[in-house]
Amino acid sequence: MTTDNTGLHTFDGLPALIGSLPLDSHETALEWILSATPEIPLWPQLPVNPIERMLPQFTEGIPCIREKNPASSDGKIYFDISHDGFDEAMLGFYEDYLAVSENPDTLLDSRFITSRDRAAGLYLLADRLDDLSDIKAVKGQVTGPFTMLTGIKDSQGRAGYYNETVRDMVIKGIAMKAAWQVRFLKGESDRPVLLFIDEPALAGLGSSAFISVSAEEIKSMINEVATAIHRAGGLAGIHVCANTDWGLLLGSEIDILSFDAYGFFDRIAALDHEVYPFFDRGGILAWGGIPTSREEDITSESAASLTKLWHTQAKAFTSNGLSKKDILQKTLITPSCGTGSLPPELAGKVLDLTRDVSASLRGELL
Repeated sequence: MTTDNTGLHTFDGLPALIGSLPLDSHETALEWILSATPEIPLWPQLPVNPIERMLPQFTEGIPCIREKNPASSDGKIYFDISHDGFDEAMLGFYEDYLAVSENPDTLLDSRFITSRDRAAGLYLLADRLDDLSDIKAVKGQVTGPFTMLTGIKDSQGRAGYYNETVRDMVIKGIAMKAAWQVRFLKGESDRPVLLFIDEPALAGLGSSAFISVSAEEIKSMINEVATAIHRAGGLAGIHVCANTDWGLLLGSEIDILSFDAYGFFDRIAALDHEVYPFFDRGGILAWGGIPTSREEDITSESAASLTKLWHTQAKAFTSNGLSKKDILQKTLITPSCGTGSLPPELAGKVLDLTRDVSASLRGELL
């Protein structure tokens, strides 16, 4: 990764991954990651372990969220602000939030940590970082507030998003957990940390399920998390599976937009006049050109075919004086989504394709 004289980051088409892997060993998963993406490794999230799935992994320390046996496949997670002691717990939460907001140096020992029990892969990567000679940046991830607020319900089946108290606590809790993770991965070094907000629920924007959800509310919550990441010294990315309101995200305070270029590139291409300002302010596209959704796509594609596809797609952004080299410099090459739900052999191919497509494009254009 380089930084030009204006302070805008470029990633030169390096490969990066999206979170989950279908393995049961963090050590094996990290070796896969380091083989495919040695310059920008991320910590392995293994959803075969129920406590490492998107919703329970980042709930610690947020008192409006209650759990029963979260490490079990039949565990439960729900919102509850009526239980005994909640008022005192809420007061303690906001006191701690204000304390770390005023003094971010206290984050590492705060309630906003993600524990080793919930994210063993995070601690495994952190322990290895100082020994990795090729590293240009490190990538982390946190479940986004909208996904958390719509994925967890109360006892009546109502999403937490529609309760003002729950909504505010979850947004602030996730923001500080993201900031904690930036500080944790940065350690004593000056290595760049890319902290991605995983928001699969945003694919439902505009549907009848979220008819009362406004774009401004979504942008506000994303910006609150992004601001916390920035204050902790990181770059804020966002990943959404499938399709969403990309214009909303391009206009937010995120630094990196991760999208499914294999399945939905036409939706981004139609927003070229919004992509250009995003590039101008230093924005990066995490170009999800490696398929992950369908077995037939994964097995039929090759590094050569996907490299050719990138060249075809990149033409959409060359009408404003940008060359393909310029675009690649503002790009990460990634899978379209995580591989946690794939068979291991297919996940392995996705990682190999990500590495090889990146190497091919970099060799041709840089």
